[in-house]
Amino acid sequence: MDLGIRGKKALVCAASKGLGRGCAEALAAEGVNLVINARGEQALTQTAWEIADRYQVTVEPVAADITTEAGRAKVLAVLGGQADILVNNAGGPPPGHWTNWDRDDFIRAIDGNMLSAIALMQALVPGMIERGWGRVVNITSQSVRSPIAQLGLSNTARAGLTGFVAGMARQVAEHGVCVNNLLPGIHDTDRATSLDTGVAESSGITRDEARARRQATIPTRSYGKADDFGAACAFLCSQQARFIVGQNLLLDGGALNVTV
Repeated sequence: MDLGIRGKKALVCAASKGLGRGCAEALAAEGVNLVINARGEQALTQTAWEIADRYQVTVEPVAADITTEAGRAKVLAVLGGQADILVNNAGGPPPGHWTNWDRDDFIRAIDGNMLSAIALMQALVPGMIERGWGRVVNITSQSVRSPIAQLGLSNTARAGLTGFVAGMARQVAEHGVCVNNLLPGIHDTDRATSLDTGVAESSGITRDEARARRQATIPTRSYGKADDFGAACAFLCSQQARFIVGQNLLLDGGALNVTV
């Protein structure tokens, strides 16, 4: 299927690896030119070169912390203040217990996983409205549908972003701008490795055993793949997705058993 987005320009955040890279590659495969962002310059530059070489599109890497004002300003300057597609993504805060988090912990989580995404939408969506077309995909988490106790900081921040999008997406849809959220379950990324390592250490088992236990809770009996996740992102950015507005699409291998 031709997604009809060849020649569009996208910003993909946290794109040097994992789910962000999966999204960047899927968009590049459709002929979308990219500005990609992450904090680590070396990995980001290598990713940009590999994607540009493989798909013959323009890929501009911008090493910056997208959760800060200075980082966003640096990225927006390279974009020239406009993009057709925005993929918001940022690493989640560390796991823990609710009794140990203080106000500063919550503020950092909200800055990183709620306010930074909102700031980029405020910066880029007005231009999309003026041009009569745009797509925004926010990578959040399955935890906004089924909160995970030890990820309470992430639950809080991402649920706030979900609430914001629920209202905002309906206000911009008439201008050809579609805003949606992708909710990943466990995918085979560094984040999953970190979580499995934590479980292994607290339970006195190996990381492979921790992974096997988690996989057993997923109907597919496997972790997700970044390229499959990217394909879903690319479709939400397509011309064919014009009637998908303000939705929360689960990609979790069926782990979350809900009807709505």
